[in-house]
Amino acid sequence: MDFSLPDHLPGVLADMDEFIEVEIKPLEREHIQYFDHRREHARTDWDNGGVPRREWEELLGEMRRRADAAGWLRYGLPSQFGGRDGSNIDMAIIREHLAHKGLGLHNDLQDESSIVGNFPQVIMMDRFGTDAQRKEWTEALITGERSMAFGLTEPNHGSDATWLETRAERDGDGWIINGTKRFNTGVHRATHDLVFARTSGEPGQARGITAFLVPTDAPGFSVPYYWWTFNMPTDHGEVELDNVRVPADAVLGELDRGLEVGQTFLHENRIRQAASSLGAAQYCIDRAVAYAGERSVFGKPLAVNQAVQWPLVELQTEAQMVRLLVYYAASHLDANHHMEVSDKVSMANYRANRLVCEAADRAMQVFGGVGYSRHEPFEHIYRHHRRYRITEGAEEIQIRRVAQRLFGFGRAAR
Repeated sequence: MDFSLPDHLPGVLADMDEFIEVEIKPLEREHIQYFDHRREHARTDWDNGGVPRREWEELLGEMRRRADAAGWLRYGLPSQFGGRDGSNIDMAIIREHLAHKGLGLHNDLQDESSIVGNFPQVIMMDRFGTDAQRKEWTEALITGERSMAFGLTEPNHGSDATWLETRAERDGDGWIINGTKRFNTGVHRATHDLVFARTSGEPGQARGITAFLVPTDAPGFSVPYYWWTFNMPTDHGEVELDNVRVPADAVLGELDRGLEVGQTFLHENRIRQAASSLGAAQYCIDRAVAYAGERSVFGKPLAVNQAVQWPLVELQTEAQMVRLLVYYAASHLDANHHMEVSDKVSMANYRANRLVCEAADRAMQVFGGVGYSRHEPFEHIYRHHRRYRITEGAEEIQIRRVAQRLFGFGRAAR
């Protein structure tokens, strides 16, 4: 078994690093308030629901424009969309590499914004959209002309999505949607919300839920407030749909089979989330090891103490195991239908997300009071990645998926 990187990737990573140094780092230094100890305050519009400041998002937009012009933004997309047909293993290694660089404009974890874009909505549209929808949406999603929030979670239903209460009823040649959605990430700037609603069947049944592309300016669509979270700024809106009417062509995918659309979104995100968490964890470990070697206490380096060494050795061992698991899952994802390897993706996701939280916490401990301050990035890394133990399927749901495969539960349903 060959554990080396694919032949083309070392050169890709080197070229990517050069682009970051020449094009992105100077732009970052011009706007350093978004990346130093002022970052949360500078990024957050505290008087406007806590959403991201317009200037901050404009900076992210400029980063993406430069990355697209240089041929990096679409790397993971098929060539038909201007991409390089980047594989899942490519994207896992690249995501880890970028996160390992630490906090920066090149790969801002808080906003899922990177010089190498993650476009699960484009993949969804390619797999499930009609010809007309793909023509209207695909390029617009890549350039940002259109954007799509994700409306699955509800006030009373998160992981139990088959019990969602939002309903869509036929109305002539269209649909009327009523319900409430929670944590609609990015809805403050989205042109549309991908709303999942029951169109048939009974609560608890996977069949009978449909995905709708709902314009955010549609009459009856409102965002009463944004949830202020552990990690600010927030873009997680509460959405209310009061007799929102959409046309028949607002349906994405097959009628009554909308959860298949949602699963594609989650799987595209989960493996890349895992890789980013791994890279950020390795950054925290490396920084803690370097500091322990430099810091002198009681007349000797902090690193000579086993109480410092052993937790970092445990984390480094875990990081290497998670790295092999992420690469293994990504390789299998390239070779198989995503549902065939969902247990492997879940393993990689929940273990990587736990790892980064533990690594950030340990780095804070090794750095002491300075590590707890916002002058180091560890609190930022912890706050961002902690949400991934809940979003895209809580880690308990990820473990449940592994258990289903391990014990053979639910095979008839598949």
